[in-house]
Amino acid sequence: MEKRKEKERKKQEREGGRERKIKSDLVQAVYNRIYEIDESNGSQLLFKMDHRLRLEMNGDGEELTAQETALYDRQIRVWGADAQRRLSKAHVLVYGIKGTIAEFCKNIVLAGVGSLTLIDDRPITEELLSSNFLIPPDENIYNGKTIAQLCCDSLKDFNPMVRVFVEKGDLSSFDVEFFGKFDVVVVSCCSRSAKKLANEKCRKASKRVAFYTVDCRDSCGEVFVDLQDYKYQKKKMEETIECHLKYPCFEDALSVPWRALHRRMSKLYFAMRVIEKFEEVEGRSAGDVSDADLSNVLKLKKELCTAQSLNESHVPDTLLERLVADTTEFPPVSAVIGGILGQEVIKAISGKGDPIKNFFYFDASDGKGIIEDISDSNIGN
Repeated sequence: MEKRKEKERKKQEREGGRERKIKSDLVQAVYNRIYEIDESNGSQLLFKMDHRLRLEMNGDGEELTAQETALYDRQIRVWGADAQRRLSKAHVLVYGIKGTIAEFCKNIVLAGVGSLTLIDDRPITEELLSSNFLIPPDENIYNGKTIAQLCCDSLKDFNPMVRVFVEKGDLSSFDVEFFGKFDVVVVSCCSRSAKKLANEKCRKASKRVAFYTVDCRDSCGEVFVDLQDYKYQKKKMEETIECHLKYPCFEDALSVPWRALHRRMSKLYFAMRVIEKFEEVEGRSAGDVSDADLSNVLKLKKELCTAQSLNESHVPDTLLERLVADTTEFPPVSAVIGGILGQEVIKAISGKGDPIKNFFYFDASDGKGIIEDISDSNIGN
């Protein structure tokens, strides 16, 4: 009898050890990005970890693989397997890669977006080295390569399951058909006119393309969102309700008269418009301002406030001075804005959760994030 019990005990130990090894292997796969999981053992455990491994949406019967379910298990538990599947099929385009966009790219690559296409033909500068963690600080590595090429190499290491591509060209050179290949377009490091043109092309595409612009200067940041005619779901108590939002295009949002906006409007909104206008008038590229331009920027502020019938106190000189004096992105702020942007893009792709409509502002001086709805339908509200 004793021998039989001893034999049974050893058998249980062997089975327990085998199960622990399977779990250990899966954890290793998730955290070290090792994707060659033992199908015969690992997949059985994966089904126990999340019974929604087999997914169906719109009747096409596609599935998340065992490797994807292992890698994305924690986030599947947060936003659901259906949202993860939508994300894995989505195609995102990014133009202009500074610190904030680098943070955003990292976030969606780790989240498991289907593909990410990068456009930024600029060479490496000292400013970019200090703000973009995707660029290796080794001249032997970055010499002769563009920002997009270097960021592409780094992002592939973050998650080899995500396809990362590089395109070359100026933003204005791409046509409607090109933008229509993507589900999400994120634009940065360019002029107001370039953003306007890209937004117009996205709206002319044969399908709905979510459009975002990002501008981060010093310790302040701005995000613009255009989801066009957008339907989504959100939970209210115990039920899921369908919601519908209509977004203005980039130019329409910025064309709303300043005097028509509510009194507590973010001062960053006005300050960003002043600097944006200054760069346009002077023929400067985005971010190409310095202390030497401050007097002319303040002069332009007075002119714009007069033309828009807005009290100058809504655009503090001290705020403009901050934005002009140092256009370098502040890494902690880049992390905040990049995180918010990543979250919003995931919402737009999954169709779950209240999205931002239609501007977001963050200022590290007070640590506040503010959402502003700037559209004709919301004037004065």
